[in-house]
Amino acid sequence: MPKRTAAIVVIGNEILNGRSEDQNARFLIGELYELGVSLRRIVVIPDVLDEIAASVRECSEKFDYVFTSGGVGPTHDDVTIEGVALALGRNVVRSSKLEAMIKGYFGPDADEARLRMADVPEDAELAGGSNLKWPVLAASNVFILPGVPELFRSKFEAIKERFRAEPFFSRAVFTREDEFDLAPALRRVAAEHAEVEIGSYPNFQSSEYKVKITLESKEQAAVDRALAALLTSLDSSMLARTE
Repeated sequence: MPKRTAAIVVIGNEILNGRSEDQNARFLIGELYELGVSLRRIVVIPDVLDEIAASVRECSEKFDYVFTSGGVGPTHDDVTIEGVALALGRNVVRSSKLEAMIKGYFGPDADEARLRMADVPEDAELAGGSNLKWPVLAASNVFILPGVPELFRSKFEAIKERFRAEPFFSRAVFTREDEFDLAPALRRVAAEHAEVEIGSYPNFQSSEYKVKITLESKEQAAVDRALAALLTSLDSSMLARTE
């Protein structure tokens, strides 16, 4: 069963220099998994036009969805709109609908700094409907979100259902066997059940188990088959539990 894939492009010098902590990618990781979307890449880049364009272009070509975070304000270093437009080979144009919204909010004499917030990549969609004061910009498969965590979350919540896909099915096995001893069995099961993603994670925090093994797929039956094969390959006396 094909997966829907996604990438997150986090934009901001303040993230790279440590002045601000990224919260948006961490939030979106959980949201996308719950929606059944497979996150394949997270990129953190500075407020540099060419770097934004290159990252967005590459991610847009490789993945079904791209979510950008940051760089959409009125100041000189807010160049995400221009970067997305450049990535997609589009011009930046002023949205008459957004301009009317801005003038309705700030008054008919709204200055250029405020009106700049109406600039969008050509043919951009205004998504999110009446649930939002200001809509989400979507250009092709790129969804442009603000860097402020509260705004990022509220805007994503307004559009999240459009991304919902078939859910992930997963199981977990906890064993007291050493990861080195598990490696041959894991390689064999992974090769025989290529439709299932199998992960191995050592545990050094408790004595209950040494390794957690995860099995995940879009197909429940595939997970069940891989789990059965894995359990027959493990030392049952060393099994702590399954979930």
